[in-house]
Amino acid sequence: MKKHHLNPHLILLAAILIIAAISVIRLIIWNRGTKSDYDPEHLAEGFDIEALDTIIPLSDSLLEGHEDDGVTTILCLGNNVLTDETGEKSFTALLSAKTGATVYNGGFPKSTIGAHYSSYNEGYPKDNFNLPYVAESICTKDFSRLESAAAAEQSPVYQEATETLKNIDYGKIDMIAIVYDAADYLALIPSDNPNDPHELSTYTGGLRNAIEDIQETYPYIRIVVMSHTFAHAIDENGNYQNGGSTDLGNGALPHYLLKEVDVSISCGISIIDNFYGTVNEDNYSDYMTDYIHLNDAGRELMAERLAELVNTGHTSKR
Repeated sequence: MKKHHLNPHLILLAAILIIAAISVIRLIIWNRGTKSDYDPEHLAEGFDIEALDTIIPLSDSLLEGHEDDGVTTILCLGNNVLTDETGEKSFTALLSAKTGATVYNGGFPKSTIGAHYSSYNEGYPKDNFNLPYVAESICTKDFSRLESAAAAEQSPVYQEATETLKNIDYGKIDMIAIVYDAADYLALIPSDNPNDPHELSTYTGGLRNAIEDIQETYPYIRIVVMSHTFAHAIDENGNYQNGGSTDLGNGALPHYLLKEVDVSISCGISIIDNFYGTVNEDNYSDYMTDYIHLNDAGRELMAERLAELVNTGHTSKR
């Protein structure tokens, strides 16, 4: 019987042809790719930047020796977010209703976080309404300059806030909330001084001084910063300019926010980001009356954000 022998050359040629065919098929498939879900006609409706909330609890060691009276008491320091409305729709009234806390209003209209001058100037008493000097009055319990400045103002809101701050029992305060809008940005207050992080006439310097003074005097009080919301700048023709991208000389609003976050974290306190997480570029028309001031819905939304932290220790993001 005749035997058939396999030709090794034919086997090698067949293997080469099979490998070549597989490679060609794979190349064709790779070039074709897979179907993408991307739709160039689709416009995203949501604000897709993550809020920069940073929640830092107060260390238990700072509460040692401090007697808790069982009542949550919050002092709010700030400007027009607190003072544009002082009735049932005010920020402090809404916060009290949402938390059951006793909430005090220590706000001064048109005030800022940064001071007007880098050192106190007797010829400019309005600086007493700005955050670092308000904190100084609280910590030294010397309200004489603040009272004198408030007496010169026509609005009774200044005197009322001064009396509130003067008569509070700070031993019962559990939290101080720092609640300012974008007034520093519009007032052209520099965001910071890289050579002096404590310069009072800068945004971060005013904030850092106030925080550190309170922490040193009242270490058992938890401090929470409520950042500014979205706002517009107004040009020389009265037209609105987007504060999220308009640099007035010291950076746009996101720059101020990042600086504020940095100071808060470095001082070990919580910050709630209202610029991206509450009233932002997408929804501001629902929550603001003009270029900077909140309406009733805006104040309620901000109060809800702080109330979530007070009630649960966390916040949700819009």
